[in-house]
Amino acid sequence: MTHQERRAWIMLVVSVIAYAGYVTVVLGRRDGGSLVAVPYVGALLWTVGGAMVASMVAEIVMGMANPRASRVTDARDREIGRLGDHVGQAFVIIGAVSAMLMAMAEWDRFWIANVIYLCFVLSAVIGSLAKVIVYRRGVPQW
Repeated sequence: MTHQERRAWIMLVVSVIAYAGYVTVVLGRRDGGSLVAVPYVGALLWTVGGAMVASMVAEIVMGMANPRASRVTDARDREIGRLGDHVGQAFVIIGAVSAMLMAMAEWDRFWIANVIYLCFVLSAVIGSLAKVIVYRRGVPQW
């Protein structure tokens, strides 16, 4: 497994766990009331920050576990990285357009913030999943 594939796995796992934690916290605070009344900002900031720290720690641990692993990227790694990034970026755009439309329709900030966060998570998960699949099955020939 290459260094870049391990990074994709880390991003995939950390993103899913962090978002699941966020959803659990927000739904746990609901107490039968409306979701828009739930205090979500702190949970959102902590899960995003925690995911960033967890990714860094996982990268460090990965480096310490295998210090001689090559970090050299070749043309295949760059092509896979580019493909995964392009797949993931679609969800960032979907999130931005959705948030813009929701703001124009004067939806509550809760929904706007959460659709943006969800699309960032989907971008990370789908982009990382695309990278892992391509690493396992090979680069498609168009």
